[in-house]
Amino acid sequence: MHVLILGGTSEARRLAEILAAQAPDLTVTSSLAGRVTAPRLPPGEVRIGGFGGAGGLADWLGAHHVDALIDATHPFAATISFNAAEAAATAHVPLLALRRPGWVAGDGDVWHEAGSLEEAAALLPALGRRVFLTTGRMGLAAFAALADLWFLVRSVDAPEPPWPPRMEVLLDRGPFTLDGERELLRRHRIDVVVTKDSGGAATAPKLTAAREAGVSVVVVRRPPVPVGVPEATGPGQAARWLGTLLELGVFLDSD
Repeated sequence: MHVLILGGTSEARRLAEILAAQAPDLTVTSSLAGRVTAPRLPPGEVRIGGFGGAGGLADWLGAHHVDALIDATHPFAATISFNAAEAAATAHVPLLALRRPGWVAGDGDVWHEAGSLEEAAALLPALGRRVFLTTGRMGLAAFAALADLWFLVRSVDAPEPPWPPRMEVLLDRGPFTLDGERELLRRHRIDVVVTKDSGGAATAPKLTAAREAGVSVVVVRRPPVPVGVPEATGPGQAARWLGTLLELGVFLDSD
């Protein structure tokens, strides 16, 4: 049997690890978008690059005899999620969305919600002057006109222009520690953080550090997702769904 994981997230890698350990006879292909120069590769087969839209993905599912499709892409990879839903329906392949829960504000958090990067940029002048921008290397153009603000931009790979004129780039990859995030905010005198609601534990310490320091956080809301697609909130739950679907009799104790 053949499973295709649309990946690029830590949950996708963990799911591939579970499948490799507990179902070695199962063919698992992980598909990565190719936006990161040196991605962390999961076990099993790996393909890099797009499919050419929903039609191309449907063709790939049929040509490679895929029995199940799992969308474990980043919460902000909206296009591929809609393509996956359309392709799965076209190819009559069962689809599961593996979506990590979003972050929830707690006592002491000073959060401001935005519907897009452009909305986030519009909020910044009233919130602070030194910005910790953690939305990745894409989309810096939304902040390029804010010449009076200083930005610390953290991303895995180097960003491309246009970008804010006053900017320092920090190339780093999570998971990040709370002590490290505290020191980063202190050293750079950050007074506002911008993040996407990516969820997960790997990058959450910045939110705790911001709360402790009384720093405002602009949180960009997640884009819409296809309706009617069954969801799992973790790799273990996704593995159990797959085990039941394919009658593999494994994955019952996965976490």
